Amino acid sequence: MINLENLGYFLPQGFLFQNINLQINKGEKIGLVGKNGAGKSTLLRILSGSIKPTEGAIHSPKGTNIGYLTQDIKIDSTKTVFEFLNFSNERLNFIRDRLDEINKQLVERTDYESESYLNLLDELSELNHDFQLIDGYQWEEKITTTLNGLGFIDEELNRELNTFSGGWKMRAELARILVNDPDILLLDEPTNHLDIISISWLENYLQKFEGAVIIISHDRMFLDNVTKRTLEISLGKIFDFPFPYSKYKEVRTEELERLSVAKKQQDKEIKHTETLINKFRAKQSKAAFAQSLIKKLEKTERIEIEKDQVAKMKLTFPLSVQPGKWVLQLENLRKAYDDKLLFKEVNITIGRGEKIALLGPNGVGKSTLLKAIMKEISFDGIVEYGHNVNVTYFAQDQAENLDVNKSVFETVDDVAKGEIRKDLRTILGSFLFSNDDIEKKVSVLSGGERTRLALCQLLLSPSNFLILDEPTNHLDIQSKEVLKKALKNYEGTFVIVSHDREFLQDLTNRIWDIENQNLKIHHFTLQEYLNYKLKRNQPIVENKPIKVVEKIPENKTESKNQVDTSRKKIEQEIRQIEKEIADLENQIKAMDEQISKLDYLAAEEQGILKNYEKTQMKLSDLMSSWEEKVSTLD
Repeated sequence: MINLENLGYFLPQGFLFQNINLQINKGEKIGLVGKNGAGKSTLLRILSGSIKPTEGAIHSPKGTNIGYLTQDIKIDSTKTVFEFLNFSNERLNFIRDRLDEINKQLVERTDYESESYLNLLDELSELNHDFQLIDGYQWEEKITTTLNGLGFIDEELNRELNTFSGGWKMRAELARILVNDPDILLLDEPTNHLDIISISWLENYLQKFEGAVIIISHDRMFLDNVTKRTLEISLGKIFDFPFPYSKYKEVRTEELERLSVAKKQQDKEIKHTETLINKFRAKQSKAAFAQSLIKKLEKTERIEIEKDQVAKMKLTFPLSVQPGKWVLQLENLRKAYDDKLLFKEVNITIGRGEKIALLGPNGVGKSTLLKAIMKEISFDGIVEYGHNVNVTYFAQDQAENLDVNKSVFETVDDVAKGEIRKDLRTILGSFLFSNDDIEKKVSVLSGGERTRLALCQLLLSPSNFLILDEPTNHLDIQSKEVLKKALKNYEGTFVIVSHDREFLQDLTNRIWDIENQNLKIHHFTLQEYLNYKLKRNQPIVENKPIKVVEKIPENKTESKNQVDTSRKKIEQEIRQIEKEIADLENQIKAMDEQISKLDYLAAEEQGILKNYEKTQMKLSDLMSSWEEKVSTLD
């Protein structure tokens, strides 16, 4: 489908990559990886045609349609979300406009036997055939399905695109690309602004997508679930592996270990050769021998290994003091913006040592809840910290809030207190800021570098309660692994918002879920939570959803007596369910009082929490059953 021939791209400091020869076939799902600055996004821009390569060529069939999702989307449109997609296909737009013109002419004209009139009929037939071929009759349904899959609710489809945040504009742009069925998808960090459920939908879509896909992503699980081939850009070259990310990482690690051994041997031989050259080049009798050694050395292909500095990066979050038995208490917490209610009646106590993941779709109020806990915004209700609680807050835009006029060193020097200031250079080194880097201004740092610097600030603020809102944004896979390890070893309490499933897996022991303006508490694993949510939500749809319409045969209509009997049976079932619901609600109320007095760290009390969770799930299932019965009765 696409062939890269001796491709190279030159920057003032030298070639970003050179002599790239690759073939990308139809249906291949490829992950593109490499360190920040290696050239991943540049390669996608070259493939998309946004920029030209410095040397080499790209060969692809004529008419190849490429869909390219970039990180720096700029959409300024007064169109609604639905209109933005509805008028995004030029061929479809042309056919619709031309069909309107032809139909108007056919109504107005009376020269039914003329050649031009007959030609219009022929053109009408051809256009209708083309319209059907490009799924014109399913176009609107396809748009709605895709937008719903990426998190838009039906009420939002008629809102102007300019009223949405940058993250939601990115979703709309991704939806626009998908509905147009390109031959090749180039996706640069497509999961950055998606929630967990939307990521699952996109995975399902891409797995069934018939074209080629090339993905840059820092989401290891997403790469593993979608891709079957991995391309790594390293040291100006591309290394090709026929594996998804995790398997590639294993193979690549083994390969680098072998190369490391070979490089040590080569370095030893080179050093020995250089010693001989220096020894004999000044002697006339040995000059020819020295020259032959020099030529041999010049022809030697040096083994290069890219050092993995991130692997050496070690984070530890210092505990300030031990807090009391509970660290946070929320009573009747409620927040609304004008007529939009985000959450209400939030009543919860966080025990010392709890590790909580706050989940839910974008826009339900996760960041707002964290800001309310930090008392940064107004709210209704009570937020109370426990004894000796020291809170450190990492906001979603923490990296963007750094002072761009300060240097890296000045940024951390401003927050460091006491003896730890003596070790600032060492600490910055562990965050991959070398001696030269610490003098750089924040304004010239990349997104990933700013995030690491903001995390370094966090490290220098001893606490016993961390509140982290999307701390992994702009971090590469290795950096996220280091941060995860530091959090697993953290002795304090934390609440974290993240949509990265790999990062959250086995990290937390509680899940908070904002659903229907309420905060639900789950005591099971992330995978159990995902299974629960996917089961309760509509099934993940495929590219072309199938509607099943059931027809009642005319010769099998129920008699009035049968209907009355069925109605009485359903009414009896509803009364029974209502009784069970009342019993469960009383049980949960009693459990709430019992749980509020628990020490959540006690192992023997985990059974009580599990029983509480099961009771809540049973109540939720009964409520769903009640709704279904009432709907059937209607």
